[in-house]
This record gives sequence, C-alpha cells and structure tokens, in this order.
Amino acid sequence: MKFTKTTAPLRGELTVPGDKSISHRAVMFGALAQGTTEVTNFLQGADCLSTISCFCQLGIAIDNTPERILIHGKGLHGLTAPADILDTGNSGTTTRLISGILAGQPFASTLNGDASIQSRPMKRIIDPLTQMGADIVSLRGNGCAPLLINGNKFIETASPSSKDTMAALKGIHYRSPVASAQVKSSILLAGLYADDETSVTEPYVSRNHTELMLRGFGADIRTEGTTATILPHPKLHGDLISVPGDISSAAYFIAAALMVPGSELLIRNVGINPTRDGILRVVRDMGAKIMVLNETTNGGEPAADLLVKHSFLKGITIGGALIPTLIDELPVIAVLACLADGTTVIKDAQELKVKESNRIDVVVNHLQAMGAHIEATEDGMIIEGGYPLHGAVIDSHLDHRIAMSFTIASLMADGETEILGVDCVNISYPDFYKTLEALER
Repeated sequence: MKFTKTTAPLRGELTVPGDKSISHRAVMFGALAQGTTEVTNFLQGADCLSTISCFCQLGIAIDNTPERILIHGKGLHGLTAPADILDTGNSGTTTRLISGILAGQPFASTLNGDASIQSRPMKRIIDPLTQMGADIVSLRGNGCAPLLINGNKFIETASPSSKDTMAALKGIHYRSPVASAQVKSSILLAGLYADDETSVTEPYVSRNHTELMLRGFGADIRTEGTTATILPHPKLHGDLISVPGDISSAAYFIAAALMVPGSELLIRNVGINPTRDGILRVVRDMGAKIMVLNETTNGGEPAADLLVKHSFLKGITIGGALIPTLIDELPVIAVLACLADGTTVIKDAQELKVKESNRIDVVVNHLQAMGAHIEATEDGMIIEGGYPLHGAVIDSHLDHRIAMSFTIASLMADGETEILGVDCVNISYPDFYKTLEALER
C-alpha cells in the first residue's frame, strides 16, 4: 500500500477497537468460570479470534456476534481434550496464557502457531511451569512452539468417595527475570490448579489486567509491590465485561495528531490503566498537548476520552519501570522522536527484540531509510530529532505495530512511502486504514 504526506490537519472524533489484552482474558477466564460471561466491545482481531477458536476446541460454547460475545463457561475443571492441534495464529498472548491453563488439565494438548510464534521465546514460560510440575515440551527442542503439554493427573482432596479433585501442580514463588504480563499471567493461571499459593515477582510491574479481571471473576488474588499472589481452586463465576478502547491502538492517532500541524483529535473511551498508560506520560514529558476527559472505571479498568492537539515536541530519555507500560508503543514513539527537537534515548527495551519482529532492528533500519538520524543500541535506540523524513519502501515483516507505525511516519514524509504486508494490521486493528482515511478527508 502506498502513502503520501498529509497536507491537511487531522480533525474529528474516533473510537479505537477494544483492548486486545482484556479481550483475550475475558474469553479465557469466562471459559473457566461457572455460568455465562458477556463481553461487549470485544476486539474482533485475528489474535483474539485465535483465542476463541482454541477454547471452542476445548469444549467451550462461545456465541460471537457484532454486539457481544457470550462465553458459556464450564468451570475450572470443565475443559475437554482437543481433537486437533490448538492453533494460536500470531498470538503470543494466546500461546503463553493458555499454556498455564493447559498445564493443569488432565489431558494432553499441542499448541502451534504461525512462523512468528514458532520463533518467539517460550522457555520463559516452560521453565516456571516445569518448576510447578507441568510436563511441557518444545517439540523442536529450541524453546519455541510447537509445544506439547501433557496435562497433570488429578489427585483426590477429600474422602475416597468424594469427586472433589485438584491438579498435581505445585505452588511456587517465581522470580521472573523479565517484566512480562504474559509470563506472569501464565504462571498465575497455572496457580489456579496448584496445591498451594503461587506468586510471581517481577523486576518492574507489568500490565495487571489478569489480576484485576480474575479478582472480578472471584479469584483470591493479591498484589504487593511487584509481586502478585493467587490462591488455588477458586469458584469463578461469569461476569459482565465492558472492554475499553485499546491504548496501543489509540497510540497511532495520538502520534498523528501530535505530528500533523493544525490537528485536533478526540479519541473516545480509551483504557488508561496505569500499567499501560506510559505513552501518555512520555508524550507529556515531550511537551504534548493532551487532555484526559470523562474518566470512568469498569471492573477496575479506568477509561477516558483523550483530546490531542498538534504540539512541538522535545527529546527525552525513556527507560526503567516505564518500559513495560509502553512496550508496544515504542515503535510509534520512535517515529515521534524523529520529529522532536533534540535527542531521544530509549533504553531497557530488550523485549522489543522478541516481539512479532525484532522491533529494534526493524524500526532503526526503516527510519534510517526514511532519512532519520537513529542508531540501535543493545537495549533500545538513540534518535537525533529534527531531520526531515522522506518516503521509502517499508517491509512490515508482517508485524502489525510496524505497519501502523510507519503508516503514521508517512504522514510527515516527503514523497511516496510504500508499506508491504499491511494486511497484518488485522491482528489488532482491522479498520485502521479506514479510520485514518476518514480523518484525512
């Protein structure tokens, strides 16, 4: 797809799709609850549809309509053995979180996904789940999918005549070397089936949607500092989930409004969970004119409208505990930094290397091709802002964040920019290009 520089301000109102992380979890936790869970504003993207497909294969009835998703849960021990390989598509969230759930089941299952999933690191969940007693194997021996998970046998918890059972997983206290919500959530979900409490301590707090939502479903889960702890075998009950707009999707339009002179956008009902709102803190530090309006809270998840106006930005340093709160937004933040005054340093972001693509290398190489003064570091990048961008041919590497970030970069680039493989945006934002085109008119 080809793009040219925008010549008019971007103005108007928009909504962005439902939060991807929350949509995934609503399906998973609804499946493990007793009764029906109703989800509105569910993200109908390819990743979340992979989660629905997997749980349907595990015996859960799910009604998917444009208005709502209904998940007819069967309880913590209600899943059944799949007849075929569980295909997680391009979704790391599906792959890692469902592994924790499957580790506690009394049946075997195999997980696999696309080429990207088959190269993404799964040892970070294999190791802690194995410590808990799970039998989980990387079939190619490289620490990646496909994964074979031989579910645990169940043991009696009461008298010989009782049907009450629990999985033979062990509760552990795991100190994660990375701040990753996917790792943390996988372990906590396995902890639902353990013999004692399970805790995860991270170097920094990662997004906490699992903790908030599981608590709403009835789990006994608590957090203290960077440690989350769950007690096993709760009685989860169906819930009503209203999914806020995904701040990661809103980030592209925040960046567009900040960059294009004369622009003013109102983005409605965006999730502003403090473990996810790092982009708001960063752009404010850069000098952005952005207002948070009409704040609400649903199920512990705060949301608000965002009013964003064109702004003159300055370079800053981004690192430390802030990184887990904006890891998915760093590619578009790098685009913003190219147009800011001064130097921006992004550090402590090694996780960018193990996303759908190596986002450090891809972002740096493509922005250099567009004329940016940017260099890669071991854990991030250094960007000298203020140099004009020009069009180039951009390979998305089938990474939705790359495709959308460089589409935004094209709005300020002289000449023509061609982006290859734009269909990958269907993973998280199927209507991205329609929305952008409507704002450019």
